[in-house]
Amino acid sequence: MQEKPYFCPNCRSNRIKFSVITSYAQSFLKDALSGNITEFNDPDAIPEEEPMIQCLVCSFTGNELRFIKQAEREPRMNTPTTPHY
Repeated sequence: MQEKPYFCPNCRSNRIKFSVITSYAQSFLKDALSGNITEFNDPDAIPEEEPMIQCLVCSFTGNELRFIKQAEREPRMNTPTTPHY
């Protein structure tokens, strides 16, 4: 994952709450007659070129680049704050 800001291209309100979606493959053996599972192997991560990101506000899921590009199109500006006494 890249160290760049995200902005959800769907709800256009979330910049901080996301999940990364990963895929795993888990092989197993079944009994041919009963259908019972006889062996489970440990899951293996499936390598992906680009991570899939999910917005935790609206549940939109897309590739990481979509979230990065949206943040670049609509950057968050740092504004100075002055305390009110």
